[in-house]
Amino acid sequence: MAQNIEATVDADLLADSRSRFEEHGYVIVPGVLSDDEVASFRVAVDAGIETRMAGDVRRDEDKSGYEASFHQCINLWEDIPGVRELTFHPRVAAVAAGLLGVPSVRVWHDQALYKGPGGRRTDPHQDHPYWPIVETNTITAWVPLLDVPLEAGAMGYVPGSHRFGVRKFANIFTDRGFDLVNGPEARGVAPVFAPVPAGSVAFHHGLTIHTAGANTTSSVRKAHSIIYFADGSTRGEKPRHHPSVDRAGIEVGAVIDSVVTPIAHPRAAGDLPSTPPPLAEPVINWPGWDWSTFEGWDKVKER
Repeated sequence: MAQNIEATVDADLLADSRSRFEEHGYVIVPGVLSDDEVASFRVAVDAGIETRMAGDVRRDEDKSGYEASFHQCINLWEDIPGVRELTFHPRVAAVAAGLLGVPSVRVWHDQALYKGPGGRRTDPHQDHPYWPIVETNTITAWVPLLDVPLEAGAMGYVPGSHRFGVRKFANIFTDRGFDLVNGPEARGVAPVFAPVPAGSVAFHHGLTIHTAGANTTSSVRKAHSIIYFADGSTRGEKPRHHPSVDRAGIEVGAVIDSVVTPIAHPRAAGDLPSTPPPLAEPVINWPGWDWSTFEGWDKVKER
């Protein structure tokens, strides 16, 4: 039997978290995962990154500034069973659905984000404009696999920015993202940086402007993130390409529903999705999509 939100998450905790999420566009929910779960998932994500990055033999000086921010490995759930258990964890997915106020969510994709010692700041941006999803009922769960203090590259969120009426592509692949001080997107509101202990999960809305600090410690900042979207959402025109819909041949205007983006909540306890058909080529980091397709998308749009 599929689990409902009430059976998975404490109702009072969820109600308080949803109120904060609706106001600020982000919230840190404590005690979502146990210590044993975190330890097990850390081993699984470590193994996934080691496998994916084994084919990347480039020197550091040959990598882009974006790649210097962190190691990013996408859709580890597809080929690393231990990561699949995290990406489709019933409590994480139930909280995501509860914060959005929807009965069912799907996984858009997951990604490991490991920021090594000396890893530079992650440039300010919104997530949703990177995805061809018309509706904005999207949320990212940022799961620390070790305690993340401020100095290790903690996330910073511009509070309330999901309600600023901004839906704008900020190119952090080849540029520096939003100018939080002088640009119009953040309205001059400074980001709030939040340490997150292992076991807690930080959630932010797809339209929340966010960044992350540099890692000034001697340890790797280890985090795994999962992007969820409301079931029933439809494919938009821009960006023109994205593997989460291209792989399944989802047409513009069609409901996004395929084995590439499975239901995460509600699912029967212990029920995990099958591995979808593989990509033609293995993905080390983000696929080399043509970001010129975002031309004209850099205008401020109302929600």
